[in-house]
Parts: sequence; C-alpha cells; structure tokens
Amino acid sequence: MSDRGLSKGFDPAEYEEEAKERWGETDAYREAARRTSSYTKEDRARQQAEMEDIESSFADALRAGLAADGPEAVALAERARRHIDQWFYPCSTEMHAMVAEGYVTDPRFTAHYDDREPGLARYVRAAVVANR
Repeated sequence: MSDRGLSKGFDPAEYEEEAKERWGETDAYREAARRTSSYTKEDRARQQAEMEDIESSFADALRAGLAADGPEAVALAERARRHIDQWFYPCSTEMHAMVAEGYVTDPRFTAHYDDREPGLARYVRAAVVANR
C-alpha cells in the first residue's frame, strides 16, 4: 500500500506490514497489490488528487450543514466507493460500509478525517452507510 495513500497526511507505508498481516490473504488485498504494482508516479498522483478532492468535498458538505444521508453526501459516498473500485479492488456498497466502519473505530483513520474537519470521520461513515 506504500504509495496508495488516502490523501495528504496519511502515509500508508507506515501500515504496510499490518495491512498485509490482516488482509494479505483476501482477494481485495491481492487485487489492490496487483493493480497498484503497475501504477506510475503520475497514476499515484492522479489517484491521490482524486481522493483529496473527494475528502475536501465531504468536509465542505459537513461545514455547509448538509445531512450525511442527504443526496449530496450520498453522491460523494458513491464517488468515494467508485474511486476504490477503480483504483484498488472491486468495492460493493457493503464492502465500502465495512471499510468506513474503520474510519470511526481506528483512531488513526479518525484522526486523518477529523484533523481536516471535526466530526468528518463519523459524517463520511454515515454517508457511506446511507449509500447502501
């Protein structure tokens, strides 16, 4: 996962061994490894820029007071799901909801989101769950 960061401020290389230990035997992990192994520096930059835009849009929606289960936030959740599906592994709405649970149960993910905007981790998770 080394160059596949969620966005600025989150260095997945720090967690490569943990990720491999936890998910290394899964189809999703193997598919992500297969796909990302051929990404160029430009591919990685594009992927990260897209994720940065998605996260910024979520923060803007939260600041604007848009409901996490409203159409705008749910559309962002779908955009985030499609991003994972395009760049890493097939990601159903159910799989995305499981991933999003980590945003609020893993303090590292929570900090990543909440450092951008307080409450963003819970907001994103709620939007992802509403997208199921």
